[in-house]
Amino acid sequence: MTIDRIVMAFAGAMILASLVLSQLHSVHWLWLTAFVGANLLQAAFSGFCPLASILKKAGARPGVAFE
Repeated sequence: MTIDRIVMAFAGAMILASLVLSQLHSVHWLWLTAFVGANLLQAAFSGFCPLASILKKAGARPGVAFE
């Protein structure tokens, strides 16, 4: 699996988890959804993603977006 796919899967999992937690525990979990969305937006424009940097150092195979 490439870094691009791992980043998308992780972001999707965090969004879904925060939505479930907001319904079961506290509405404040929606801040996690906002954080993930803001990070995806800034990564689209700047090309910098903290998770992609961590995965690259860990030896994950690079993709097209985060090289």
